[in-house]
Amino acid sequence: MTNVVSVITAVHGPSAKYLADAYKSLNEQEMPAGWDWQWVIQEDGETDDVAPHVPDDARISFGQGRHGRAGMARTMGMSRAVGQFVRVLDADDMLTPGALARDIAALTGRPDVAWTTSRVLDLLPDGSTVGFDQDPPEGPIERGEVLSHWQAHDYRAQVHPATLCARRDLVLALGGWMALPASEDTGLLLALNAVSRGWFTAETGLLYRKWPGQSTSQAAHSEQEERAARMAVVEARAEALLALENWRIDAA
Repeated sequence: MTNVVSVITAVHGPSAKYLADAYKSLNEQEMPAGWDWQWVIQEDGETDDVAPHVPDDARISFGQGRHGRAGMARTMGMSRAVGQFVRVLDADDMLTPGALARDIAALTGRPDVAWTTSRVLDLLPDGSTVGFDQDPPEGPIERGEVLSHWQAHDYRAQVHPATLCARRDLVLALGGWMALPASEDTGLLLALNAVSRGWFTAETGLLYRKWPGQSTSQAAHSEQEERAARMAVVEARAEALLALENWRIDAA
């Protein structure tokens, strides 16, 4: 029996042209013995713009739904995810060689670890790459550690939610991605960190494409009032989850 990691991708019309690169990076993954991947592609909308870019592969499940942005699309895609692990892959990004195998090794080899992240390189339009100067060392990430760093660094985490791979049951228990216009992936990352131990892999696991059409490059993403509201609800959720263990102790 083959074990499966479900790769979840939200996509809309402007980013559909990059699915071919994402698929190439996925198809080139060398999987551990007894493992395979499933690619769940969920369109944020119901247009004719995305389907022509979806590769013909039996391991791919393509779906559509009402427009609600990436968080809703990924959560809707979870209805078709069959893997015990769920790995994020944005439509315009690419996995590096061995990324899935490293995620699987971290989660199967460490029962106390519920999620993983890895190093990211920004892929610029000219083909060059830029790294991040605050990567933690390879190893475990304790409960609340990401939240503390995020709070102390202007709401910027030391690990990237676009590299997240997590146990499917826990993602479902936490409600999937947050119902926010942006930062929904950070919200899930902080929620996972609030209730469970994680792992950081120092080897690069993702090429994060920078291009003018991506959501995070739009002016609305940085609008201060909305950003403050997003950060407030992400923070409140994480702190409430982090306090649950103490609440259970007090209630007993």
